[in-house]
Amino acid sequence: MNAYVFPGQGAQFTGMGKDLYDTDPKAKKLFEQADEILGFSLSKIMFEGSAEELKQTKVTQPAIFLHSVAAALCAPDFKPDMVAGHSLGEFSALTAAGALSFEDGLRLVSARALAMQDACEEEPSAMAAVINLDDQKVEEICRSVSNSVGIVIPANYNCPGQLVISGSVAAVDRACILMKEAGAKRALRLPVGGAFHSPFMESARKSLGVAIEKANMVKPVCPVYQNADALPHTEPEEIKNNLNKQLISPVLWTQTVRNMVAGGAKNFTEFGPGTVLTNMIKKIVPELFI
Repeated sequence: MNAYVFPGQGAQFTGMGKDLYDTDPKAKKLFEQADEILGFSLSKIMFEGSAEELKQTKVTQPAIFLHSVAAALCAPDFKPDMVAGHSLGEFSALTAAGALSFEDGLRLVSARALAMQDACEEEPSAMAAVINLDDQKVEEICRSVSNSVGIVIPANYNCPGQLVISGSVAAVDRACILMKEAGAKRALRLPVGGAFHSPFMESARKSLGVAIEKANMVKPVCPVYQNADALPHTEPEEIKNNLNKQLISPVLWTQTVRNMVAGGAKNFTEFGPGTVLTNMIKKIVPELFI
């Protein structure tokens, strides 16, 4: 069975999507449509913008969504048996699988980016990557620090030995020290604006929730494995509920990939800039790549 996956923020680069725009009339039309919907030339920033411009959340998220969806919809044999996306990529997955129209998907992604930006400005918060430490040990340290210093939780279960934590600045910094003492190869702060996938995103969840509720969500062409519970969904109301939880819940990527394989996935194809998810999947289910 074919599993199609879609990356999140961090995969962007200058020139992304230019090959699609230049060679595929259908993709070109989607890029032009996106510029019109957003009211600014996203495609120009994607093709010619500086790394700084591309790093702005209000640009990054729509740019990755556009690139991913265009790549999927213009693929010659796009017939997914199941889809999943990492964080922002869940919106790309839902759009590619037909649960959301391209316009609704893009508008939600844009609203999500702005809501997250606003939430980041409300209270200082941070994220950090923890490398080569058991998931359970990371969870244990997060619980201990949350009881003494401030909130810090596992935010992204990327693959075995790679987990991202999220929380208050003091709690994340304290957790990093304890993770290294516990044997982590690295525990370092990430250059992001705030604590994504944590309670610090509650205000963003509320404002995005209004937009999600209004969106016209229909049954996708195949099951969508969602970040909040790592399970397959096809019912529009269930999808909306999980999407609504996504910003304050951990991204259960390791669990999602394992569940997709248990559900019959044999071939994984990544649509979007880079191969970040493919590299994670190789570590989660190495047996598929032997």
